[in-house]
Amino acid sequence: MLAVELSGPIPSIAASRVEEAAGSHFSILVTLHGCPLAMTQVAAPPTGVSAEQLATILWRLPEIADHLRGDGLVVPDRLPVGGLDAVPSPPCLARRRRAMADAPSFTVLVATRDRTESLLRCLTSVAALDYPDFDVVVVDSAPSTDTTRRALEQMAGRVGRARLSYVHESLPGLARAHAAGLAAVTGAWVAITDDDVVVDPHWLASLAEAITWDHDIACVTGLILPAELLTPAQSLLEQYGGFARGFVPRLFDEQGNRPIDPLFPLTAGRFGSGANMAYRVDALRAAGGFDPALGAGTPARGGDDLAGFLRVIRRGHTLAYQPSAIIWHHHRREYDGLRRQARHYGVGLGAYLTDAIVREPRLGVLLGRRSIAAVAHQFGSASPKHSSKRAGFPKELERAERLGILLGPFAYVRSRLALRGAR
Repeated sequence: MLAVELSGPIPSIAASRVEEAAGSHFSILVTLHGCPLAMTQVAAPPTGVSAEQLATILWRLPEIADHLRGDGLVVPDRLPVGGLDAVPSPPCLARRRRAMADAPSFTVLVATRDRTESLLRCLTSVAALDYPDFDVVVVDSAPSTDTTRRALEQMAGRVGRARLSYVHESLPGLARAHAAGLAAVTGAWVAITDDDVVVDPHWLASLAEAITWDHDIACVTGLILPAELLTPAQSLLEQYGGFARGFVPRLFDEQGNRPIDPLFPLTAGRFGSGANMAYRVDALRAAGGFDPALGAGTPARGGDDLAGFLRVIRRGHTLAYQPSAIIWHHHRREYDGLRRQARHYGVGLGAYLTDAIVREPRLGVLLGRRSIAAVAHQFGSASPKHSSKRAGFPKELERAERLGILLGPFAYVRSRLALRGAR
């Protein structure tokens, strides 16, 4: 995995890096002025790829010229090796600077459980965020040891320039951990990510820019890309759909930004994922916060993020998808882990749909009326859900997810009963 920013010098891919990667192909995220344009694959021979060769390959991407024209800039005949740095302040960057002139305060919320090394890698990237006003809350969710607490104590209450708060949650569950963290949030907005990611330095700035798109935005999601694609399981997850939702900014609501989707707003997975989401804190609290009966660490296995997105939409707010808000996610490397993830994703989806229908029975009527579209989405080969799968994609992963969906309602009931017992 490589990221190439076209406003600066085009890098080369050295022979040593090709050898280190133990592969002949590199997946490259192409950005211009901090805006992600496309992902492309570049074949790298053992001798490597020169900067001139890479510039020629990347210039074939039509998204580059489209971005330049959208900014009202001249499209050159070729991509210079020195980069497209002729305009010091293009319109897209000017919009971000205007947003930053009145930047809202953020709290970065990270829940973790027994993954201290991964958490510290995440916090190292958070410390490098280019943002004027934010603090950090880490929730230690039902830890089996005090390793994470002791590691954070050594940070003396700081993550770079930001203040660090530690919250201990004795009971497991991702949504429960997020709820505990929400009580410690001080910012007007809370940006939530996982302990197995690396955040882009402009992550918060891009979220802040998206907030200015509409006066009633209460949630922003961002682009999630793989930090590495070293194993077959990691590549299969990307074929499975991954976590990315494209490179085009979008608004979603039930008024003028309603997508052409017969299952909207139930298809909340198309809005983004819980590893990269931000909420306006007052709107999130008014919507009831996070449901402790959903999410990883409960019988429901997941669905807490989807439920949050749905509540924002159903309460009349707008949700924004901002692809410039980038994080890099470390996918599971082992196939067995991917298989469990597929099953848990299905259970979480089934539990989320059950929760949505229990809260609003008319959504069940919608799902019943659109059952053909729902079946086509789940099973149809032309569905966006299956468009990235290559020949030979393991059918057992699809079966694991579908079985999980069927088990989801039962898991939801178990989770509700367990929550009642805990109370």
